[in-house]
Amino acid sequence: MPSLWKRITFSVASALCVGSVALLVVALSTERWVIGRILCKTGVDIVNASSPELDQFIGDIYYGLFQGGKTKRCGLGNRRSKIYFPKLVQTLNGGLHMMVILFLLVAVGFALVSLSFCIYNARKVPYQSIKGHKGLYLWNFIALFGALGVLCFLAAVKHHRLTERVANHGENLFVLEVLDDSLDWSFWLGVGSVGTHFAVCGVVAMSRIKLPKPEIKKPEEPTISALDLLY
Repeated sequence: MPSLWKRITFSVASALCVGSVALLVVALSTERWVIGRILCKTGVDIVNASSPELDQFIGDIYYGLFQGGKTKRCGLGNRRSKIYFPKLVQTLNGGLHMMVILFLLVAVGFALVSLSFCIYNARKVPYQSIKGHKGLYLWNFIALFGALGVLCFLAAVKHHRLTERVANHGENLFVLEVLDDSLDWSFWLGVGSVGTHFAVCGVVAMSRIKLPKPEIKKPEEPTISALDLLY
């Protein structure tokens, strides 16, 4: 049976693994990886709009790994449409986009493996090193593939003009120009999940600290001298 300190530290590590899985699942399923503003360039050129009138041609866009949406304003009012990434494979850098999803799924899988080993170490003392601290370091290191997924997505946004490609997909009459785009909270959830695995490794390292055991003083036995025996 592990000591109380080990049970506490591995329980904290288990909670961090659960948090990592939750962050990744929410990040994968939400649509707020990137938000931005888009300008209907065609509408501006047709009416030769000046600066005060440009606001009438500025819409917005948001998207995640699987879907998103945009609102374009081309002089005909607000026109909202949904974006589905399976239809964008030919437009986007499909290989890079699939790598992002694959790395994040690998991170979810090994975060669950790390969780199971944390629970095991909180309940039992492992006899094999791969089931103990070394195994936990290994599984959390592999779970850091989520960081590669985040970096690949960042590269797609910044160097492959992902927002511009997404905005102009399916547009036959209008050309949309991206005024600005920024990473939103779904992206930062993925970054947060990476941080939790560093925290797990730190907690696992703390579990190896041996705390001093409290000394229990034994009651002193009464000493009987020869003089006491005479009485």
